[in-house]
Amino acid sequence: MKNGILIKGARVLSPGDGPEEEKDILIRDGVVARIAGNIGADEAEEVIDAGGAYASPGFVDVHSHFRDPGQTEKEDIHTGALAAAAGGYTTVVCMANTVPAVDSVEVLGSVYEKAAKEDIRVLQCASVTLGRSGKELTDFEALKKAGAAGFTDDGSPIMDEGLVRSAMEEAKRLDTILSFHEEDPGFIGVAGINEGPVSKELNIRGASREAEISMVKRDLALALEIGCRIDIQHVSAKETVELIREAKKRDRGGLIHAEVTPNHFSMTEDAVRKYGALAKINPPLRSEEDRQALIEGLKDGTIDIIATDHAPHTKGDKEKELSRCMSGIIGLETAFSLGLKNLVEPGHITLSELLKLMSLNPAEAYGLDAGHLREGGNADIVIFRTDEETVYDRFKSRSDNTPFKGMTAPGRIVHLIARGRKVY
Repeated sequence: MKNGILIKGARVLSPGDGPEEEKDILIRDGVVARIAGNIGADEAEEVIDAGGAYASPGFVDVHSHFRDPGQTEKEDIHTGALAAAAGGYTTVVCMANTVPAVDSVEVLGSVYEKAAKEDIRVLQCASVTLGRSGKELTDFEALKKAGAAGFTDDGSPIMDEGLVRSAMEEAKRLDTILSFHEEDPGFIGVAGINEGPVSKELNIRGASREAEISMVKRDLALALEIGCRIDIQHVSAKETVELIREAKKRDRGGLIHAEVTPNHFSMTEDAVRKYGALAKINPPLRSEEDRQALIEGLKDGTIDIIATDHAPHTKGDKEKELSRCMSGIIGLETAFSLGLKNLVEPGHITLSELLKLMSLNPAEAYGLDAGHLREGGNADIVIFRTDEETVYDRFKSRSDNTPFKGMTAPGRIVHLIARGRKVY
């Protein structure tokens, strides 16, 4: 029967599914029908010559902002999905800090109605609290039944410890995940700029590392006590890495997960000197010592997820003075290249380990059917080359707020197949 897509001669690399092998991949009806050598070209309608390229599970980002509803001048679900696909992502989980917040079944449903039109899978977290105000829990059960991929007030810390405890108890009951933005505003002057040498030069009171450390300490202790699955988002400080490392030694249930963004393992606060507002991000870029600690955390499994925190803004948002402009950097399209450049090429981790951090691990943390390339599984596949480069001079995202604009970096996404369909 001649239908579907045949990928010929790919270097199949799927962490968790076996070693790298040169194979053909036959895709039919949205699933991987067969992985074998020398599958005949007459078995498929379309043949992709992948000789010399890798075929791996599509990347999974569990921390993106598509700004829809409410701020679609920055990004919407369609442009966000295009940016994700260009970066090799077949599944993206969006955060709830939209306008209005995704705190009701109605808002969540409106997001999924738009998401259903996209080639890739766009999933949505609901907010932990109504209006992300940190005062009253949302209806977790109803929102999970409506498809919420998890719960987060990302962008806003939840300061009420009793409310966090209640949220964890509810999340445990429903077997879902809570993702935490850990920054106590009491330790922050201007968010997005590290309290350190650069902030002193700029005569700005920045964001102290203690803002992150204090809240991570609280939430790790609560999660272990209650038995709730959590994700510590965008880790930035060396002390935080150590807190998570120690918590994971006591974690017998795989409860504790932690993310790092490519921004934080690629840059330090010195980037603010060079790029100004384009390097302003919450939590802020910190010191070289912190950056190295993040990399060590990736190497030893303390940090088990690379997530982009894709945060699009308009030019107007970024062109205000540094102390007043918005924080955030787009990241979906550059993440893989930054991983190759700053993690794989220096020898910190292998290519297989990078793929695991960008696909299998985030999928497992959020309980998603993704991150694998195996017979009978979803045909969500990224085909890429590591022996070629990409020039990041334009973006599929509606925004271009990134210090990496103009960068030439290793790696090129050649093709993307999502839900068994060739996206490009």
